[in-house]
Parts: sequence; structure tokens; C-alpha cells
Amino acid sequence: MNLNVTMVAQAITFFAFIWFCKVFVWPQLIGAIEARQKHIADGLAAGEEARQTLHRTQEHVEMTIVQARDQATDIIGQAEQRATQMIEEAKNAAKLEGERLVAGARAEIEQEIARAKEALRSQVAVLAMVGAEQILQREVDPKVHADMLANLQRQL
Repeated sequence: MNLNVTMVAQAITFFAFIWFCKVFVWPQLIGAIEARQKHIADGLAAGEEARQTLHRTQEHVEMTIVQARDQATDIIGQAEQRATQMIEEAKNAAKLEGERLVAGARAEIEQEIARAKEALRSQVAVLAMVGAEQILQREVDPKVHADMLANLQRQL
């Protein structure tokens, strides 16, 4: 065989291979590469979007936490104020109830004193009548009268 024919045959085969690769293989490779590039670009864009969304979400979470803390502080402050108010109301109610009970007790004591005085008056009146009766039944004698008055004093 001739070297020139072999070289021409190899050149024709090589150009046929290049043409075949350019027509059938190269578009497939370019399509796969472009698809991969698009996939990578989409992934990077989605990653960037996710990062931005994460950043916005973190800011929102931080603001929500700050608002929740402020709201909790307000609620605690209101609860403390209400507790103080309830304590003051309870103190005032207890004071009024105590004053009412003291006034009732004083009134009851005064009634008891009045009853005791009335009972004492009635007993003194009875004793005075008994004493007068005894005086009138006996003759008038200062010594006997002194004894009777001493006896009445002991009874009182």
C-alpha cells in the first residue's frame, strides 16, 4: 500500500469523524453543557434567593422577638399594677370591714353597758325598797340604821 493513499484515507476518515462529531456529538455535548450551566445558574440563583429570604426571615424573627418581649414587659407591668391595685382595694375593704366590726362591737358593748346599768338600777331600786321596808318595819335607831346601811353597801 501506498503511504499517500493511507494518509489521504486517514485524513478523509478524520474529517468524517470530525463532521460526525460536529453534527451528532457536539450539539449533544453543548446541549448537556448548557443544561448543566443553566442548572448550576438556577441553583446559584435559588441559593442566593434562599439566602436573602433567610436574611429577611431572620430580621422578621428578631423584630417579632423584640415585639414579643415588649408586649410581655407591658403585660407584666399591667399585671403588677393590677396586683398593686387589687392589694390596695383589699386593704381598703379590710379596713372598712374592720371599722364596721369595731363600730358594731362598740355598739354592742354600749348596749351591754346600758343593759348592765339598767339591771343595776333595778337591783338598786329593789335593794332600796327592801332597805326602806326594813327601816320602816323597825323602830328608828341610828345604830340599827348604820348596821342596815353597811349591810346594803356590802350587797351592792
